[in-house]
Amino acid sequence: MNRLSLNQITTKRWSVPEAVRGCADQGVEWIGLWRDKIAEVGAAETARLLAEHGVRASSVCRGGFFTGVTPEGAAVDGVGMTREAIDETATVGADVLVLVVGGIADGDLLSSRQRVADAVGELAPYARERGVRLALEPLHPMQCAERSVLSTLDQALEIAQEHPSDAVGVIVDEFHVWWDPRVEESIAKAAGRIAGFHVCDQQVPITDGLMARSLPGTGPIDHRRLRSCVEEAGYDGPVEVEVFDADLWQQPGDEVLRQVITAYEEHVIPR
Repeated sequence: MNRLSLNQITTKRWSVPEAVRGCADQGVEWIGLWRDKIAEVGAAETARLLAEHGVRASSVCRGGFFTGVTPEGAAVDGVGMTREAIDETATVGADVLVLVVGGIADGDLLSSRQRVADAVGELAPYARERGVRLALEPLHPMQCAERSVLSTLDQALEIAQEHPSDAVGVIVDEFHVWWDPRVEESIAKAAGRIAGFHVCDQQVPITDGLMARSLPGTGPIDHRRLRSCVEEAGYDGPVEVEVFDADLWQQPGDEVLRQVITAYEEHVIPR
């Protein structure tokens, strides 16, 4: 249980103070923070709250969008935004910044992927100097056009392996990779590069490509098998429960966290 981390999106209604206090009250030692929530109180205050309550930040989400393409369709300066996110990550005391790299720019998938590689190459030294590891998160192929031109662990690793392992790693998010017939092989290949392990289940049928996640144990994903794979690859860090579920978001945060703990105990912890 000391590896369980509440990814803050799971309790979307909670502010940073509420989420940190909620974790402390229920004995959860880790939290995965989101930048929009940090912005409400500031990075320095977030760091103070974490220290006060004895909760540690497993990651900050998110940097990236290096292609300039976002789900909202607005062009962004992904490199500049990510520099700010690196500084923020260091301030709150996290050592992992999750990167969602952006969708297809100008209708050119190969060029878009090269933009990502170039941006990571530019930012990796900056992040390393600040004790922050950039973590490339491949997303499900159905999100390629608007969110991430990296769809598999192999694609993320191809970029990460150009840099020191303490500077650039990958996120293994069950929802995004469980379907991949090469997932076990890819996780093994990622040994020394895994910067985070995110768990949830997939809703069946999928009616919304983003809001199709549920608590572990409610869908088809074999959580213990994937956890075993990442641990065999050497990962022994926090396990974030990250759920995008509109119905869950409507419930009180303390009740959601109790459900998270139960699902983690029953379906993720090895028997």
